[in-house]
Amino acid sequence: MSVPGSSAVLRVLWLLSVFGTVLPLDGGMLFPRESTSREVKELNGLWDFRPDGSLNRNEGFEKAWYKRRLAETGPVIEMPVPASYNDITQDPTLRDFIGWVWYEREVFVPARWISDEGTRVVLRVGSAHYYSIVWVNGEKVTEHEGGHLPFEAEISSLIRRDPTKPCRITIAVNNTLTLETLPPGTIQYMNDRTRYPDGFFVQNIYFDFFNYAGIHRPVLLYTTPTVYVDDIIVETNFMDNTGLVRYKVSVQGAATATLKVTLMDKDGHCVASSNTPSGVLKVVDVKLWWPYLMHENPGYLYSMEVHLIAVSETSTYEDVYTLPVGIRTVNVTKTQFLINNKPFYFHGVNKHEDSDIRGKGLDWPLIVKDFNLIKWLGANSFRTSHYPYAEEILQMCDRHGIVVIDECPGVGIKDIRSFGNASLSHHLVVMDELVRRDKNHPSVVMWSVANEPASEMPPAEFYFKTLIKHTKALDHTRPVTYITDSNYARDKGAPFVDVVCVNSYFSWYHDPGHLEVIPIQLNAQFENWYGKYKKPIIQSEYGADALPGLHMDPPMMFTEEYQNALLQSYHDVFDQKRKQYVIGELIWNFADFMTAQAIHRVVGNKKGIFTRQRQPKAAAFILRRRYWRLANETWRLPPWTKYPCSL
Repeated sequence: MSVPGSSAVLRVLWLLSVFGTVLPLDGGMLFPRESTSREVKELNGLWDFRPDGSLNRNEGFEKAWYKRRLAETGPVIEMPVPASYNDITQDPTLRDFIGWVWYEREVFVPARWISDEGTRVVLRVGSAHYYSIVWVNGEKVTEHEGGHLPFEAEISSLIRRDPTKPCRITIAVNNTLTLETLPPGTIQYMNDRTRYPDGFFVQNIYFDFFNYAGIHRPVLLYTTPTVYVDDIIVETNFMDNTGLVRYKVSVQGAATATLKVTLMDKDGHCVASSNTPSGVLKVVDVKLWWPYLMHENPGYLYSMEVHLIAVSETSTYEDVYTLPVGIRTVNVTKTQFLINNKPFYFHGVNKHEDSDIRGKGLDWPLIVKDFNLIKWLGANSFRTSHYPYAEEILQMCDRHGIVVIDECPGVGIKDIRSFGNASLSHHLVVMDELVRRDKNHPSVVMWSVANEPASEMPPAEFYFKTLIKHTKALDHTRPVTYITDSNYARDKGAPFVDVVCVNSYFSWYHDPGHLEVIPIQLNAQFENWYGKYKKPIIQSEYGADALPGLHMDPPMMFTEEYQNALLQSYHDVFDQKRKQYVIGELIWNFADFMTAQAIHRVVGNKKGIFTRQRQPKAAAFILRRRYWRLANETWRLPPWTKYPCSL
């Protein structure tokens, strides 16, 4: 097994910087948008694909597959991008493959991109799991550690060397998980030849979802001028009826440039403007960004157009980039979560990027279907369990007013060795990348730095103190949490979070079948956590598996009746505590999802209120009635909400 390493020296240097100046990553990570100065070319579709089936998974590097067409190195198959490769074929070895796989595609670059020396050409990968190396025409251009987040490289000079040839893009992706990756895992070799074949090993994981792999989000070529808008940082506030948009524009490629910053409303009317690279725009009669069901006009977005002009002795460069901006505030008290100074109660879901055939691959029909179901439920929020979701999904949340707890891939941190310096430094870089990508989304109201870590271990205190402090330094406008399921008295990280998020599965993983314990144990959970930390609490997970169509009365585990009864028992306690300090409830899970094969899973996790094919179980109707009632009680919904009175 060939597992690429990272520089331990650089990681230690990064760790030493944590309590000092925060080290910025190189360049911004603005979402590629077309404009009068920018073009985008999607490379989605069928790519040549070859897994490295050698015993050490290293043949591709030993024989330099990237130096020639992949089909010349051995047999290739067609593989769709974006998609997980696991469920595409009938080959069980590919479904469970661990190690390097190779993708390749040749593309013709528009001639004007090549002939115009004033044009930058950038190759961007939306995400690939988990370690990636990219070559263009046989030359390495970048590598990236970690899944779920984008990475890119400028390739202008490479494609101009021989403009008559197509651009050959090769991407090697390795899904191996180690104790230093996020999420962590271990490789276990089985050396007993009386029981296992040569080279047999298994990937151990500490999370309950399938380890899908491949190129999961779009691969793009996009252009900018050589002098360009590299990044935009926006922070918003309001006073009375005036909105305040504090902004900062970063420019690359020139020491000086002329900027015109224009903020426009939905009708395209200018509401504020500036000629400086940083400042505050004041918006009279501001329209705030409100969550779904909290206002008659949720998800209101302004457009900030940044127009750059730079002049050299020989050329004039012009760049235009437009950023959607939602004006809103987020604050936390000891008992409340406030959006625009009004109490907000999370009634939502946990999700997964998961569906039949495509695995974690970006799929527009599925995304739109999910948003329709979320709004049908009357849900106002979700958590990106247990990794950052696609940028396109967050953009949908911005437009529809769906509130997001944005979670990094820090799930399954169970081994004490995963709390070491190397793991922490990688975790810090991942948070840098996450905040850099998602910092301007109004829908993102809180960062989650981990899910269910072994936070009772002694190293967890330094680990999470460092991680949370670092995240707050990156973004002081949003609270920070991590998701806990440990004992309140032994949790080492809870003192540093702003909101306590608790997962509990009473009458399922604990006291299975005994629904009568839920009121006692759930009430004790809330009282203990709040009594010790005096911070608002979100029930960030709860639920039970239910096989669709399985019925039994009296209720038994795995039936739809049991799932309904368990939810109702939780809801009774929520209704008592939400009047005090409980600020939200997120069901586990929105839809059934795939997991590794195990004796306690019947083709995946069945805790969804929808099936994997997005058909409702009985619990979906229980939750729909509750969520619309909560919205109506909290905000007294007027007729514009189309409140389903029949509920």
